[in-house]
Amino acid sequence: MKTAQDLVKQAKSKVKEINMNELNERGLENKLVIDVREPGEYAQGHIPGAINIPRGVLEFQISGHPAVQEKFPNGLNEETIYLYCQSGGRSALAAQSLGEMGFQHCISVDGGYVSWFKAGLPTES
Repeated sequence: MKTAQDLVKQAKSKVKEINMNELNERGLENKLVIDVREPGEYAQGHIPGAINIPRGVLEFQISGHPAVQEKFPNGLNEETIYLYCQSGGRSALAAQSLGEMGFQHCISVDGGYVSWFKAGLPTES
């Protein structure tokens, strides 16, 4: 039987990952950054401009989420989707799942919000 850690390791081997510094260097403006943590985690602090779509409902809400539609009214076909969670596990699973759905440009942010916060990068709540 596989563990959650096995599934995360498998997902990380299949998806593209960048670290928090790389995300910050790319700039956040006009980027689709999705926080896949639970709403309570998001409310305690998140990357500025990030949209909260919890991992458990991501596949159901990604295309129809009002904030996504507002930011990208022409759809997400060519958009890069940056996904992060607390430490990088859920975001890797999310990137793998969205890739299987046909989203071609999904990037998991390794280290998650913990790394962003520890690096002293800007946050909002």
